[in-house]
Amino acid sequence: MSTVAQQLRGIFAGGSSTLTGLFEAEPDRVSRMTIEESGIRFDFSKTHLPASMIEKLSTLAIEGGFKEKRDALFAGAHVNVTEDRAAEHSAERGQGAPESVARAQQFHSRMRALIDAIEAEALGPIRHILHVGIGGSALGPKLVIDALGRDAGRYETWVVSNVDGAALEEAFAHCDPAATLLVVASKTFTTTETMLNAASVLAWMQEAGVEDPYGQVIALTASPDKAVAWGVDETRVLPFSESVGGRYSLWSSIGFPIALALGWDAFEAMLEGAASMDRHFRYSELGRNAPVLAAFIDLYYTVVRNAQTRAVFAYDERLRLLPSYLQQLEMESNGKSVTASGEPLDVPSAPITWGGVGTDAQHAVFQLLHQGTHLVPVEFIAAIETDHVLDEAHHRQLLVNCFAQGAALMAGKANPDPARAYSGDRPSTTLLLNAVDPATLGALLAFYEHRVFANAVMLGVNPFDQFGVELGKEIARSIDSDGTERFDASTRALIARAFGAGE
Repeated sequence: MSTVAQQLRGIFAGGSSTLTGLFEAEPDRVSRMTIEESGIRFDFSKTHLPASMIEKLSTLAIEGGFKEKRDALFAGAHVNVTEDRAAEHSAERGQGAPESVARAQQFHSRMRALIDAIEAEALGPIRHILHVGIGGSALGPKLVIDALGRDAGRYETWVVSNVDGAALEEAFAHCDPAATLLVVASKTFTTTETMLNAASVLAWMQEAGVEDPYGQVIALTASPDKAVAWGVDETRVLPFSESVGGRYSLWSSIGFPIALALGWDAFEAMLEGAASMDRHFRYSELGRNAPVLAAFIDLYYTVVRNAQTRAVFAYDERLRLLPSYLQQLEMESNGKSVTASGEPLDVPSAPITWGGVGTDAQHAVFQLLHQGTHLVPVEFIAAIETDHVLDEAHHRQLLVNCFAQGAALMAGKANPDPARAYSGDRPSTTLLLNAVDPATLGALLAFYEHRVFANAVMLGVNPFDQFGVELGKEIARSIDSDGTERFDASTRALIARAFGAGE
């Protein structure tokens, strides 16, 4: 057992009170376990973490060098040890080493100048944006535009990541080739799925009679030379730093479709909201630090209670893509089996992140959450304000259901018929946003980034590499080019059945 696991279990020994018991023992529990920051109320009170243990966990973190590692992150040190580089996503919003912040601002200025040119129709009358990328190059822009862009009325935007041709065909059906801006987002500009999709968009434009399809292409990449070699004019290449990871990149040039679709003011507000959370994470004491406190709770459930999953439910249609975004952020970052120094990790790392949208999920998966045998910490996310024009009763019912689910998971209900009984004592946290606006959404996403980092530091893993995604892609390339001899019998049979090749 690792030292971290031993220490955590030692801290939590005897801390097995029920949720109801904790509220009875701690009359001020709500105030002690709630943090108001950057337009968000973080209510951690319905978890099994006793307020008395926060100081012990803070001491453990400090003794393990948490503050020094946090400082190193913002100083631009090479915290991504396996790839020997920094992790400078916070510099994109002005929080980092001065030289990194200056470089990010230079790239942002270049991006704004290109947006100004597009808005002035220097690239022709653009009405549609077709953004192709995958992973973080697509999930971030897609989430933000879906959440904030429904009434923007600027450009119709499609984000396509799947290499399945059906995804592109759906976008083609809604876009005019002559009025479509193709945005190719790839850090390396070699990603197979993205480059195939981009080539297909160019072919679609050419078949429609567009004389200069490359004149309607913008490249977002950390490898600008490769974009130019592919055919993109240098003036339409928006670089970003190699030290900005894909799943942390929406603040960089990858956010170009966000800024174009929503307007530069909205993009800047999102950056400032994230910077506000950066400052909170950097300077707040650990016991009153929302990302750190969330990480303490995560560690309790994974290490001490052996919870294998964490569920996230957005009680707001505008945030319907948030669970998918968090799946990549959390599981690709901390889904590791070795420490940053290469030693085996003998304690659970990231739980499986999953979720959905309330109230739909209540009529599906909540059966398991209330009466199943699995311990699943639940996270509810809702907003006080809405932006739809329907009767206020809609939003009231949404919030009522959100709050009721947390209360029901905690309280349970006895019944002589065991099939109708609820055990209760099931944990949840609630993140209540003032509004779903650019600044608050920026703060929310930065909170999750820093929560991932805090978990990683406590566990001793590197949250900034993702080598686990490479093997399957390598084998796919091999299937495409080398034949089937090296594969197992099952894989050979599947290839033969699909492509008509011999085993």
